[in-house]
Amino acid sequence: MNSTSLSSLTLFALVAAAPAWAATADDAMLQLANRSGCMTCHHIDPGAKGPDGLPPIGPAWREVAAKYQGQRDAKAKLTTTVLAGSNPYESHWKGKVSGLAMPPNKVAITEPDARQLVQWILALK
Repeated sequence: MNSTSLSSLTLFALVAAAPAWAATADDAMLQLANRSGCMTCHHIDPGAKGPDGLPPIGPAWREVAAKYQGQRDAKAKLTTTVLAGSNPYESHWKGKVSGLAMPPNKVAITEPDARQLVQWILALK
């Protein structure tokens, strides 16, 4: 087998394995999110409205990904928010979710895990 055929075969194998790898990554991130308590307030997709007509406590992660799409500092900014929490007086989700602020989560998730989870969230389409 020549090197061109081997390269083509390798590329094909990687492309064919991508959906399986993505599903594994999704499972790992959902397990991390559940272990860290994130799913108490957040969901991946926008869900049902609460009695006040607003989504549950925090924004859906696809909405977060859409809001921060193309922002170079999004990963750092959101990782800081996950770890330190957010200011209820400066909430950019005010009127869109029923929660006023995100509490600090430094005790529930490590910084490396928070960075990884935020990166995964920002990649959601």
